[in-house]
Amino acid sequence: MKTQLDEARSGIVTDQVREAAVSEHTDPEKIRQEIAEGLAVLTLNPAHGNCRPTVVGRTYRTKVNANIGRSPGRSDLCAEIEKLESVIDAGADFVMDLSVGEDSDAIRMEMLAKSPIPLGTVPMYEAFWKVGGDIANLEPSHLIDAIAHQAEQGVDFMTIHAGLLREHLEASAARKMGIVSRGGSIIAEWMARNNCENPFFSNWDEIMAICHDHDVTVSLGDGLRPGCLADASDEAQFAELDVLGDLVLRCREKGVQVMVEGPGHVPYDQIQMNVERQIEKCHGAPFYVLGPIVTDIAAGYDHIASAIGGTAAAFYGAALLCYVTPAEHLGLPTLEDVHEGIIAHRIAAHAADVAKGLSWVKDRDNKMSDARAELDWKAQFGIALDGKTAKEKYESMKVEGEDDDHCSMCGKDFCSVRTSKRFKEELAKHS
Repeated sequence: MKTQLDEARSGIVTDQVREAAVSEHTDPEKIRQEIAEGLAVLTLNPAHGNCRPTVVGRTYRTKVNANIGRSPGRSDLCAEIEKLESVIDAGADFVMDLSVGEDSDAIRMEMLAKSPIPLGTVPMYEAFWKVGGDIANLEPSHLIDAIAHQAEQGVDFMTIHAGLLREHLEASAARKMGIVSRGGSIIAEWMARNNCENPFFSNWDEIMAICHDHDVTVSLGDGLRPGCLADASDEAQFAELDVLGDLVLRCREKGVQVMVEGPGHVPYDQIQMNVERQIEKCHGAPFYVLGPIVTDIAAGYDHIASAIGGTAAAFYGAALLCYVTPAEHLGLPTLEDVHEGIIAHRIAAHAADVAKGLSWVKDRDNKMSDARAELDWKAQFGIALDGKTAKEKYESMKVEGEDDDHCSMCGKDFCSVRTSKRFKEELAKHS
């Protein structure tokens, strides 16, 4: 079959590209050209039949991904499907199923059946679980089989940690936090134990064939992403980035769409440099970032620390933000954590898009201003990123029996919006 990349290179504007162009308020030919050049990806496995086409690239609206999935000791299919429904309701653009443990295969299939947004996975997790979590039993064939199986099921994009090489292990061992990527740490232990090269890297051509056959977008995992500020922008991180840049070219050569995952904990003043370096080293491939989280001491509020970094990253060129929830570093997120994480990162993405000058995005802010000037609460709730929560807060604080021409912050007599209206009326009388 032909991938979206193959079609774009042939000059064909697919139906999926046309559909994505409508939501992006842009010309389908622009999207086709950027896909052809590798500057954008349209993540859509044809086997995921109910999935709406979504384009990721620097010149489009910044997208938000939500990670969900059960852990070996907590949650189940029903709970994760409930999270999926919450993810969709909160407006996430992508979702990743990171389930590990029993029923993970059934969870993935149910998510694919119910998700209208692209779904991603980390095949390493399934492979490792199936060998009992024992690195001694993990073979390269297990990794390849997991990729093939999930591609056939309809997974749209996959995180593959192929850039972490054996030569990087010594530098990563010297870090304060070591390797915080779950997939990266498993690969590192496998290489150290077997004294062999990364099996994803060694079997790259076979992986490419599978991804091409199913038009699975490769998300090149940053196995050496920094897990604390002290490890940010170090030798290990940038050595892996150089390899990821080479793998980007190998993906494109095989007609496989590719994006690149980026750092976790990064001081605010290093974000611009990190994003620009990725764009240069990875030949303009879309950048998919976790945060970045700009401080290590925000436990319980890491969604805020991440959203702060996310706005900066998106403004400087990142195309997809992976959300962080308040439970980051603490445990498996609850339904409420998931919702808060998505909204925080949608705010971050929107703020960046306004700053980037996407006029159609700012139109929403202008409509909100008009609604506030008119004290039109119904319109405000409809425009807000999380209108349900906004309405609940407003109604919970509303003074019973009073009119809707003010809020409880200032009260009727001190309401600046009401005063401004009267001020304008007085000016009009004397003009």
